[in-house]
Amino acid sequence: MPDGSLSPRPLRDADALAAVGLIPPEALPALRAVTARYAVSITPAMAALVDPTDPADPIAAQYVPQAAELDATAQEREDPIADAPHTPVKGVTHRYPDRALLKPLLACPVYCRFCFRREQVGPAGGVLTEAELDTALDWFAAHPAVREAILTGGDPLMLSPRRLRHIVARLSAMPHIEIIRLHTRVPVADPSRVTEAMAEALDTETALFLCLHANHAREFTGEARTALRRLSRAGVALLGQSVLLRGVNDTAEAMEDLLRTMLAHRVKPYYLHQLDRAPGTARFEVPIAEGRALLESLRGRVTGLAWPTYALDLPEGQGKAPIGPDFAERREGGWHVRGPLGGDHFHPDGAA
Repeated sequence: MPDGSLSPRPLRDADALAAVGLIPPEALPALRAVTARYAVSITPAMAALVDPTDPADPIAAQYVPQAAELDATAQEREDPIADAPHTPVKGVTHRYPDRALLKPLLACPVYCRFCFRREQVGPAGGVLTEAELDTALDWFAAHPAVREAILTGGDPLMLSPRRLRHIVARLSAMPHIEIIRLHTRVPVADPSRVTEAMAEALDTETALFLCLHANHAREFTGEARTALRRLSRAGVALLGQSVLLRGVNDTAEAMEDLLRTMLAHRVKPYYLHQLDRAPGTARFEVPIAEGRALLESLRGRVTGLAWPTYALDLPEGQGKAPIGPDFAERREGGWHVRGPLGGDHFHPDGAA
C-alpha cells in the first residue's frame, strides 16, 4: 500500500502519484512529460493494492507511468489494430460481418500503460453527444447482418445507469441484434460504480455478456467480488479477458493464479491477448513463442474452463487470429497428438 493518505478520488497526474509515494520525487520531471502525453488515472481501489517497496509490483506495472513510454519503436503504431479505417460513423467500428463495436465514450476508470487506444482515451471522455449516439445506434439498426453489438471505448460502465439503460434498450429492440457484449475494467478497478442501478440497467431479454479485463489475481478484491456477484445475480454472463504482460502475468504461476481466480469469481476466461504494439509499450511484450509455451505448461494442470483463446489482433483490421499452442500434428494416415498429461498418441484417419 502506498505511503501517505490515499485520495478518495483517482490519482490523475505525476504530482499526485508522488504525493502518495507511488513514484519517487526525482522521477517527477520525466513523468510529468509522460502524463502530459498520455492519460493517467489510478483509482483508490487499485492504488491500495500497490506495494511501493516492490519495484516489480504487478499492479503498479499496469498503471504507474514510466519514462520509457515516450520511446516508441519502429514496430509500434498509434492505431495498431486500425480502428480508424473501419469507422463508418463516429463511435462505431465495423470489421467483422456479424459484429461491430459501439464506443459511446473514451474515458476509463484507470488508464493502462499498455493500452492500444492510448492515443485516443483520456479524462476528457470523448462522450458521444445525444445526436452522435443516435446516429451510431441508427447505424446498427440499418445493418441487419450485424448480430452482435460490442460496447467498448473507453469503458461503457463509466456511463450513468440511465444512459447505459437507454443504449441497451435501443439495441435490444433491434430484431437482428442477438448478442450485446460489454468490455469493462470497472468491476475490479472501480467496483463501487457497480450499483444496483447499474446492474438493473443491463437487464434485457437479449443475450448479454460482460467481458471483464483483469491481468492479475490481486485485482480481485472483496469489493470486486461483491460487484461481480451483483452482476451475476442480475443475469449478466461474465467472461474474462487479459493481456499477456511482461512482469505482470508472464509466469506459469501468475497465469494459473489469474485464471483460477477468475473462475472462483464466476468469470470464464475468454481471451488472452498478445500485446498490441501501441507507442511506448515495448517493455510489456512477451514473445509469442514464450506465450505459447506458458499456456502449454498449463494444459492439463488447470481445468478446461480456465483455458482462454490466445490471440493476436492483426494490423490493418484483419481480425484476431488464434496463436495458441498446438497438440496435434498431421502425419500420414492420421494425426500425432501429444497428451497434456504425458505420452503421445497416433489417431488414425477414420474410414472415408
